[in-house]
Amino acid sequence: MFIIYDLVALLLSLFFLPRYLLRRKFHRGFLARLGFLPKDLNISQPVWVHAVSVGEAKSIRGLVEGLRSSYPSSKFVISTVTATGNKVARAMVGGGDLLTYLPLDFSFIVRSVIDRINPALFIITETEIWPNLISYLYRKNIPVIIVNARISDRSFRGYLLIKFLLRSVLNKIRLFCVQSDSDARRLVALGVRPDKIRVHGNMKFDLEDNPRQQQEAGTYRSKLGLTEEEKLLVCGSTHPKEEEIILEVYRDLLKSYPSLRLLIAPRHPERAEEIAGIIQKKGFLPLFLSRSERDLAGRQIFILDSVGELMSYYAASDMVFIGGSLVQKGGHNILEPAVLAKAIIFGPHMFNFRDIAKLFLANRAALSVRNAEELKLKIKELLVNPGEREELGSRARGLILANRGATRRNLEALKGSL
Repeated sequence: MFIIYDLVALLLSLFFLPRYLLRRKFHRGFLARLGFLPKDLNISQPVWVHAVSVGEAKSIRGLVEGLRSSYPSSKFVISTVTATGNKVARAMVGGGDLLTYLPLDFSFIVRSVIDRINPALFIITETEIWPNLISYLYRKNIPVIIVNARISDRSFRGYLLIKFLLRSVLNKIRLFCVQSDSDARRLVALGVRPDKIRVHGNMKFDLEDNPRQQQEAGTYRSKLGLTEEEKLLVCGSTHPKEEEIILEVYRDLLKSYPSLRLLIAPRHPERAEEIAGIIQKKGFLPLFLSRSERDLAGRQIFILDSVGELMSYYAASDMVFIGGSLVQKGGHNILEPAVLAKAIIFGPHMFNFRDIAKLFLANRAALSVRNAEELKLKIKELLVNPGEREELGSRARGLILANRGATRRNLEALKGSL
C-alpha cells in the first residue's frame, strides 16, 4: 500500500511543482523537507513537536515550556511546514535543540530523518495525517500523540472517502487529545478506538496575558499617527478577494466617519505589494509598516507586511475583523483579539473555527455578518456605540478565561508517554 502511496505522492508533487515555483514557496529550509539535516547534528532521543504553521506554532509555546520544565535534560525538535510558522517557532528553541521543517512524506525520506533523529516521542499539533511518517514511528515503537486535535468539516468529508485506508494509520497513533466532543465523534466515525481519545479542550484558549502589549497600545497608535479621536479597524489574516470587499466597505464608511483608519494584515505578508496595488486602484495611498521611512501625511490605510506584530496592532485597535471569513477559507484565530478584550466581527465562513465561533456567538462575544453590507452596518454600530464595543470585548475576554486549561491537561497526558 505504501509503495502506491509514494507513487501517488510523487505524481502529485510533480503536478503541483510549477505552481509551487510560481508562488515562490521554496525557501532556504526546504532542503530539510527533502531529508537533509545539519551534518553536525548531535541530539539524543529528543521530544519532537510538530506545528504546521503560525497558529499551531503559537499554541504549542506553553506545552513546550511545560515539557521543558518537567524534563530539563530533554532536547527538543520543533518542526513546521511553513516559513512563517518556522519564524514563530524560533523563539521556543533552546541550546542543543533543532528547529527544522517536517520531511516530505515519502518513505525513503521519512526513514532517513527518523533514524537520524530517533525521537523519544512525536507530538503532532491539531490533525495532520502523514501515513509514512506515522507508520514508521509506530514500527520503531516511538509513541505518536496528537494534541489539540480537530477534524474540520472539509477534512471529515475527505477522510470518510478513504476511511478503509485511513483506519489502520489512525490507530497507530497512541493518543488523540481533541478539542471538542464533535471532534471525538468524528474520529470514532473514522474507526479510531474510543479508548484512544480524550477531550481536553483547545490550547489556543491558553493565550498568556502580555501586559506589555496593552501598555504599548499607545505606542503603536503613535506609530500610525493616530489621534485620540481616530478609530482603528484592524483586519487580520485577510485573503485574496477579501481585501477588495473590505476596501469597498471602508470607502463607504469614510463618507460618514472620516476619522476611521484601516489596517490590513494579510495572511501571507508576501502579498503586501499586490494589496498595495489594489488599495491604490481604490484611490488611497497605503503605508507599509515595515518601511523605515514613513510619511504619515494623508495615509488612511496601513499594510502590516511582516510577521510578529499583529497582536500589538490588535491591542492598538478599536475593533477587529477576522480574515478568511468573507471568502471560503474557513476563518482565522478569534482568540488573539479576544484575550485583548477587543470587539470582534467575522464573516459567514468560519468552518476552521466552527466550535469557537459558535461559542462566541452563543455568548454574545462576537458579531457575525453574511456580506459586505452587513459588515458595514456592524462597524457603524460599533463606531457610534463605544459601550457596545467594550461589552463585546469584555465578554470575549471572559470566554478566554473560562476555557483555559487544555495545555495543562495535554501535558499530563504526555507525561504518561515519556
